[in-house]
Amino acid sequence: MATLYTQQGTNVRKTWMLMSIFLIIVIGLGLVFSRMYDNPNILYIFVIFSVGMNIVSYWYSDKIALGMAGAHPATREQYFDFYTIVENLAITAGLPMPKIFVINDPSPNAFATGRDKKHAVVAVTTGLLSIMNKTELEGVVAHEMSHIGNRDMLVSTVAVVLVGFVAIISDMMIRMSFFGGQRDDREGNGIFMIVGIVVAILAPIASTLIQLAISRKREYLADASGVLLTRYPEGLASALEKISQYGRPMQKQSTAIAHLYIANPTGSGKFAKKVGNLFSTHPPVEERIKKLRESL
Repeated sequence: MATLYTQQGTNVRKTWMLMSIFLIIVIGLGLVFSRMYDNPNILYIFVIFSVGMNIVSYWYSDKIALGMAGAHPATREQYFDFYTIVENLAITAGLPMPKIFVINDPSPNAFATGRDKKHAVVAVTTGLLSIMNKTELEGVVAHEMSHIGNRDMLVSTVAVVLVGFVAIISDMMIRMSFFGGQRDDREGNGIFMIVGIVVAILAPIASTLIQLAISRKREYLADASGVLLTRYPEGLASALEKISQYGRPMQKQSTAIAHLYIANPTGSGKFAKKVGNLFSTHPPVEERIKKLRESL
C-alpha cells in the first residue's frame, strides 16, 4: 500500500541526478565558450560556479524560494487555525512541525519547500486562508505535508536555483557572443561561435523541460498521499475547485518557482488553457479533481 514516504528514496536520487545534469550542462557551456574565446580560464570559472551553485541550491534554495514569493513567517497568534492544522497533520504524518509562512496575495495558493523534513516550510497565501473552510485547508496542507514526507520538495526547490542559473549563464553567453568585443578570427572560431550560441539557447530549454517533467508527476502523487493522510478526498477536491474558479494570477510570481505551488500561479484563464499543457508546470486541475473524487 502506498504511504506518505513511498517516493522519498526516489526523490533523493532525482536530486543528485538533477545536480549532476546541471554540472554537465554548465561545464559543457564552459568548454564551448573557452574554445570559442581560446581562453581555458572560462572553463575553470564555469566549473567553480557550477559546484558552488550546487552547494547553494541544496543549503539555501528554500530561503531563495521564500524570498521570490515574498513570504513572511506566521505565528500561532496571527494564524491560529492554519498553525494548528499544520501542527496536527505533522503529528499524524509523523513529521517534525515545519515552519509556516504566509504570502500577502488574494490569489489562493500554497507550496512547500526545504531540503529535508527537519528544515521544511509550508507557505500559503492570505487568499487561500480567506476562502477555505477547515476541511479544505486541511486538504491543501496535507498535500504540502506529502511533499515534505516524500522529499520531492527537495528536488523541486533545488531545480529553482539550478534552472535559473543555467538561464542566466546562457543569456550572458549569448550577449558575449554578439557584444563581447574583439574575438580571434582564426579558422574554426566561427564554427565555435555558432555552436556556442546554439548550446546557450538549448541549455535553458533542456533544463526547464526536466523541471516540468518532475513537477507534474509529483502533484498527482502529493494529491494521493494527502488523501491517505486526511482520509477525506473531498476536502482537497473542493479546495482545488475553489482555487481554479478564482482564475486570476498571483500578484508576485516568478517562473522559477511556479512549479512549487499547488496550482499554477499564473492563473487558469482561457488563454492558458488554449496554449495547452506542454509547458505547464501542473497537470490539469480537472484531472486532479476527477482522480480525487473517483477515490471516494
